[in-house]
Amino acid sequence: MSQVAMNETQKGLVVKQAGPLALIQDAGRFGVGHLGVTQGGAADWISFHWANWLLGNALNSAALEIVMGGGLSFETEREVRLALTGADLDAQLDGKPLAPNTSFKLLPGQRLVFRQPRQGLRAYLAFPGGLNAPEVLGSRACTAREQLGGLHEDGKPLQVGDRLTWTGTAPALRRIPKDQGPQMPASGCRLPIVLGSQIASFSGRALFQAFNQPWTVDNRADRMGVRLTGPALHGSLTGIISEGIPLGAVQVPPDGQPIVLMNDRQTIGGYPRLGALTPTACATLAQCLPGTEVWLTPVSASQAQDDYRKQLMVWKK
Repeated sequence: MSQVAMNETQKGLVVKQAGPLALIQDAGRFGVGHLGVTQGGAADWISFHWANWLLGNALNSAALEIVMGGGLSFETEREVRLALTGADLDAQLDGKPLAPNTSFKLLPGQRLVFRQPRQGLRAYLAFPGGLNAPEVLGSRACTAREQLGGLHEDGKPLQVGDRLTWTGTAPALRRIPKDQGPQMPASGCRLPIVLGSQIASFSGRALFQAFNQPWTVDNRADRMGVRLTGPALHGSLTGIISEGIPLGAVQVPPDGQPIVLMNDRQTIGGYPRLGALTPTACATLAQCLPGTEVWLTPVSASQAQDDYRKQLMVWKK
């Protein structure tokens, strides 16, 4: 490869202003839970997959997860087509608004800015062939608490001066089929939950309250867990022997306010659980702003599996 070509591939998107939280994510880090290493990965995996689909990437290719926006801005050094899905964070290219769930072209010198949430919480920015970043324990996903992944292998969000690069070529133009793309949640949305083994330890009143009254997404929410506020749930158990924690587990600590454990959760825990949100429900919750009302809706494991398979089949058509 010529020196000119080498220099061109080293060009990319340069961070001019860092927002509150912009993390490189892929599908997650699996097979290392026995080491105490969490899953990580894109919180809204549906929007993440659509971003990669728009560019013809492998669905688990590394992309950028942008939370809130907060003035995050980039300047591009070479021509590229990117894809943007998920939340509407008032993204603008040289001052002109960009619609989510589409791909778009950038030319050298153009400025891409993410301002503030208009609908949803997390946007996903995908690059041809996926973002370049070192693999750590089989994944490029950033987990800040464990200091793993990302550009500098320390789990930190993007900082001013960071340069994002890619190795893929210009993709064929794709459009998300009508009514199949990511849908941002509205207040009052339902979150399917598969009931767990400790469900019988909760009183009948607590179970009625859990599934027949709305919960409010608290501002104490991050990639580790989302606290729901509402009626206090009580049962016969205040703690259990610590056991493995799946994605979406709904723990109930002594104060009776459920905590939904998300991608950067601890690997084991000792609070009784109502059950676990389905994968689709986890993606929905990841886009809920504080103050959003949600309803927990019990479903069977087979219903949850069918829903998951149907979503995966969308990208194979």
